[in-house]
Amino acid sequence: MTDAAFYGKLADLHSHTRLCGHAEGEPRDLARRAKDLGLGVLGISEHCPMPSGFDRLRLAEERLPDYLAMVEDARRAFPTLPIRLGIEAEYCRGEAESVRRFLEKADWDHVIGSVHYLGKWNFDDPKEIPAWKALSDLRATWQAYFDLWKEAARTRLYDTLGHPDLVKKFGFVPEGSCEAMFEDALRAVAEAGCCIEINTAGLRKPVKEIYPSAAFLKIARRMEIPITFGSDAHAPSEVGANFREAVALARACGYTESARFEKRKRTMWPLPEKE
Repeated sequence: MTDAAFYGKLADLHSHTRLCGHAEGEPRDLARRAKDLGLGVLGISEHCPMPSGFDRLRLAEERLPDYLAMVEDARRAFPTLPIRLGIEAEYCRGEAESVRRFLEKADWDHVIGSVHYLGKWNFDDPKEIPAWKALSDLRATWQAYFDLWKEAARTRLYDTLGHPDLVKKFGFVPEGSCEAMFEDALRAVAEAGCCIEINTAGLRKPVKEIYPSAAFLKIARRMEIPITFGSDAHAPSEVGANFREAVALARACGYTESARFEKRKRTMWPLPEKE
């Protein structure tokens, strides 16, 4: 299958811009790459503002009008490419209402939920690898992550939950099976009617594995939880990255379709034909 035929059946709903302070390019740069690939839909989903005490590597609330204008600029520049306005909204315990209030400020197409913090610990920052090495109970840390992930699902603020097992980013994985932990977390997602994301950024991280693992995804499929795809691009060159591997994983776990969103309404689309 040609790249255009393959990518034309897919939506990359997770990408970032220079407005978050740790990514490159503007929406029109991401759109140009998506257009070159023949991508069916591009979703731009900047990091949501957070209260003080958290990192500032995210959209500043006062820059929201700039973000909205930049997405509109990309739509005008590439009128035949469906470009979705999204946001990646952090879930932190006690902050759900502030997220809810922010989400009222724009007419989003989709909202990605994510967990990057355990308390105030930014566990996915490479500077925290020494702290990971010093952990005495890795399984308890994973459980704390998935407890927050369940809480995120139960808020019903989100359309899809991003990079589901981000906690594995640096390769610190508990011994033995985690399937009971996965089942418990995914049950909350199924009850909320939420999607989960197949996110290829893990292949660019120390773990060298797509988020989530096949074990996680097989349980999600058994529970009939829909999937979305996201490159988590932080540079235009990363748009659609490793989507062939992502589709192969989805198919291997029993999926035949993926979700897209417009004005927060979900539609399901068939995956590219098996190669």
